[in-house]
Amino acid sequence: MNTATNIKKINLKLRGMSCASCASSIESAIRKVPGVDECNVNFGAQLAAIKYNPRRTNIKNIQDAVEEAGYSSYSLQKQEIVTGEDDREKAARKAESKDLIRKMIVGGVISVILVIGSLPMMTGLNLPFIPVWLHNPWLQLILTAPVQFWCGYRFYIGAWKAFKRHAATMDTLIALGTSAAYFYSVFATVFPDFFLSQGLMPEVYYETAAVVITLILLGQWFENRAKGQTSDAIRKMMGLQAKDARLIRNGQEIDLPISEVQIDDVILVRPGEKIPVDGEIISGNSTIDEAMVTGESIPVKKRAGDEVIGATINKTGSFKFRATRVGTDTVLAQIVQLVQDAQGSKAPIQRLADKVTGWFVPVVIAIAIATFVLWFTVMGNVSLALITTVGVLIIACPCALGLATPTSVMVGTGKGAENGILIKGAESLELAHKLQTIVLDKTGTITQGKPTVTNYQAVRGILKHTASHTDNNAELYLLRLVAAVERNSEHPLAEAVVRYAQSNNIDISESDNFEAVAGSGVQGTISNRLVQIGTQRWMSELGIKTDTLQKQKDIWEAEAKTVVVIAVDGKLEGMMGIADAVKPSSTATVKALRNLDLEVVMLTGDNQKTAEAIARQVGIVRVEAEVRPDQKAAKIRELQQEGKTVAMVGDGINDAPALAQADVGIAIGTGTDVAIAASDITLISGELQGIVTAIELSKATINNIRQNLFFAFVYNILGIPIAAGILFPFFGWLLNPIIAGGAMAFSSVSVVTNALRLQNFSPSKSRT
Repeated sequence: MNTATNIKKINLKLRGMSCASCASSIESAIRKVPGVDECNVNFGAQLAAIKYNPRRTNIKNIQDAVEEAGYSSYSLQKQEIVTGEDDREKAARKAESKDLIRKMIVGGVISVILVIGSLPMMTGLNLPFIPVWLHNPWLQLILTAPVQFWCGYRFYIGAWKAFKRHAATMDTLIALGTSAAYFYSVFATVFPDFFLSQGLMPEVYYETAAVVITLILLGQWFENRAKGQTSDAIRKMMGLQAKDARLIRNGQEIDLPISEVQIDDVILVRPGEKIPVDGEIISGNSTIDEAMVTGESIPVKKRAGDEVIGATINKTGSFKFRATRVGTDTVLAQIVQLVQDAQGSKAPIQRLADKVTGWFVPVVIAIAIATFVLWFTVMGNVSLALITTVGVLIIACPCALGLATPTSVMVGTGKGAENGILIKGAESLELAHKLQTIVLDKTGTITQGKPTVTNYQAVRGILKHTASHTDNNAELYLLRLVAAVERNSEHPLAEAVVRYAQSNNIDISESDNFEAVAGSGVQGTISNRLVQIGTQRWMSELGIKTDTLQKQKDIWEAEAKTVVVIAVDGKLEGMMGIADAVKPSSTATVKALRNLDLEVVMLTGDNQKTAEAIARQVGIVRVEAEVRPDQKAAKIRELQQEGKTVAMVGDGINDAPALAQADVGIAIGTGTDVAIAASDITLISGELQGIVTAIELSKATINNIRQNLFFAFVYNILGIPIAAGILFPFFGWLLNPIIAGGAMAFSSVSVVTNALRLQNFSPSKSRT
């Protein structure tokens, strides 16, 4: 049985695919390998994203399965993914383009000659300006041969590979169609008397075979070029990466490639330079343009202790920083890896196209055979039967169906990365446009996540008589006890208490027996005293009365402050009011979400009054307060049981179960790694506007996919019957195979070109 710890992921770059049917064949072959858990083949990216159990299989077995299916592959190393130094990919694309150009030139020149030579036969006119020798079928046979067998060699190879595995692809259709036209013409050239004895003219169609092959090669060249632009976002990010770093070693400045930078190296960055790797500033200050990573155009002020991200641009000052993440562990590397994984995934909307492409080519071949038999039987005209049969084989295009979804997903996820939004998979990208309810965590999501102690009040109780003689009063003594316990907690409120104690010059001691009670508070012992800090509800559960401070507590909560109650040895000794400022973007974002007809819900462990005060500030009506961490996922389920498609937005460890439960989990990128790992979408900048951008991008991408699928289906549904001659009995219209070839060549190009329109996507300005 596979477990999560046994599963590994790998990306294989594929070679030899000509259409979506090829992608289906490879996917089927890989999935049959014992130990393969999941496989998605992206025809547009020429990429296979595979999950497998290394105890049952290995990469070589998977590659062998690809080879047996008639294709080649190589493992895309993580370093290549994140640095863009995939020389094999660049060389292959360049070689492919050169080969296509050479063959297009040869095919184009010969096609022009053949078309000119065939004009009298096509028009039925005597055109004296065309040399008679160009009409010679033997000359046309000789001229067409290199186009048919050299320029069209790739189609024969592809068709033969498909035949060996008992399959059929687009190469099969092209090879059959052009071969039918060519070899029929050869037979008419070599044995003209056979046709004359049947009362038929020995007509030849060499120009049809040559022009169709040339047009399809031209279409593949355009398609190859266009598909290369679908990953522009990744290439832009990788292109912005610094090549070298200025290290300080032994008091000397030395320049080294970033591949040689190690953790803890000290690096100097001057104004205008790119930051080579991730790290923490140790001296100096500056403003840094992080737009490449976060999508935010305003430079961010940085000083000692702040983190810096590799590939961002230093604007004003010089500083030194210590490298904390290098190589494949940097933020940029992880972003590129996530985008690469997303581009290799499949959206649910693609399922119909996958089913169609599975039987598309065999059905087209059957229609072509039926077309030939029908016209030859009904009309007794072999030329009419041949033209319609070739037209059917040539005009059918499974490529358009195969490219409709993945190209849009590739561009959409890339645009998301450009705007500081990491989308982990095509499924979440598709689902985001269906959302009905957005659930927002309060601390660190709606608020800045940097709470500050604004009020502190001690009760003149037992501590009044036991305060240390080194303290001026019992309040400082109590604060010393509280800080000693809170220093063991990573909760933002605990950090606020510790900072407050430090600002009062208190020397914080160690505590014993620390325990965090989820959703309630913390406790520990110091100087043999039991100190408990937490919610009023928890204090009530402990049997500690808090009535004497209730009035003041109500006042603070009305001011949107979180109140923590302090008890020592089971008796009330004080409380603190802690405020967490609302993010500047929160109010505008909530308004924009409501304008999209989305229900916005606040989910927090804070008390009801404080939660409602924050909600009023940002315009949220529905508030779920005093929800413990273990209850958050249950609250998401309740909303889902109401029939709603729900997104959860959070940043903390305690948000991870809710993020995983939601239909779409959205993590604030400035939050914890656990929350980010559990989410489907990550907002790198930490600003809530990214939610609106993600929804808008989802809508734009799905609309684009629908346009592509509509065009691909309509093209084939209308094109194939017209090529088969359905209009001939009514209007006498027949589709010339040359026109069919041109339509087929540019159908997939049009789909990719439409997908590239997503590169013009920009977030709505109305939300801010």
